[in-house]
Amino acid sequence: MSNGETIRNHAAFVWSVADLLRGDYKQSEYGKVILPMVVLRRLDCVLEPTKLAVLDKVESIKGSGIENVAPVLERVSGEQFYNISKLDLPKLLDDPTNIADNLMAYIQGFSLGAREVLDHFDFAVQVERMNRSKLLYLVVSRFCEIDLHPDTVSNLEMGYLYEELIRRFSE
Repeated sequence: MSNGETIRNHAAFVWSVADLLRGDYKQSEYGKVILPMVVLRRLDCVLEPTKLAVLDKVESIKGSGIENVAPVLERVSGEQFYNISKLDLPKLLDDPTNIADNLMAYIQGFSLGAREVLDHFDFAVQVERMNRSKLLYLVVSRFCEIDLHPDTVSNLEMGYLYEELIRRFSE
């Protein structure tokens, strides 16, 4: 599959998730949910291979007196960010009743830089809104179906995908 086809297929899938919001959200508001969810899913996929190693390292350095654990955990994750929550997006689906609280706890588990990106979207407001509308579980479950792992979607393709989504939401 060519880069263009990959991007179009992923954009179409993400756009189909936006259809779940119809009725509870205006079309102009879809981006408030979809764009941060794309970012969250990408971060989740990027960290997935090193998730257990990061959690193990967190346990091993507890009580060690290390004040700034960020460089240690970034080295283990192999990225400039990490997540110390035992949750990931698929695990959120195991507890539908508490999905909003668990999603927010998962987001709080990200390192500062990643959390700031997600906070920029003011996503907590949308999480609460989707939860009240009984949409949060559906949206999270659909996003768990899309593979945004770097082996599947390169950083360049991810950028194009994000641009395509922004374009669609601005139409």
